[in-house]
Amino acid sequence: MAKVLIAYATRTGQTKKIAEAIAEGLKSEGIEATLENINKIKSAGDLEGYDGYVFGAATYHGEMMGPMKTALFLVEKAGLKGKVGGAFGAFGWSGEAPGRIFDTMKNIFEMDMVSGPLRIKKVSIGDGMQKAHDYAKEIAAKLG
Repeated sequence: MAKVLIAYATRTGQTKKIAEAIAEGLKSEGIEATLENINKIKSAGDLEGYDGYVFGAATYHGEMMGPMKTALFLVEKAGLKGKVGGAFGAFGWSGEAPGRIFDTMKNIFEMDMVSGPLRIKKVSIGDGMQKAHDYAKEIAAKLG
């Protein structure tokens, strides 16, 4: 069974809810999903043993949250080249963080990314939950 780490940074809890929805979607596809607050990832060793990685952070004042920025420097040392990846995040106005995470994973870490970052205001608005589940299906498809 494939294993995916979903690590997130959240300010109001919305990004965590998106992470939970992605995890739910992965589990429905037969993939083991581990949710982790990015603050709990302290070393490259904490990233070992996964087939895929999905990182998410809210956009706050047009920026990615600090804990995710810090963690991405650590992730760079983990050697995730070629691993399946995805990026997501909640936002109020602009939503730059998911794109910046995605670009870092694709261009710096050289990961095998899904089609693009997932940006949702809230999973409870409109088709937010369905978008998170569809994103999980994309990740599952890449994992084979």
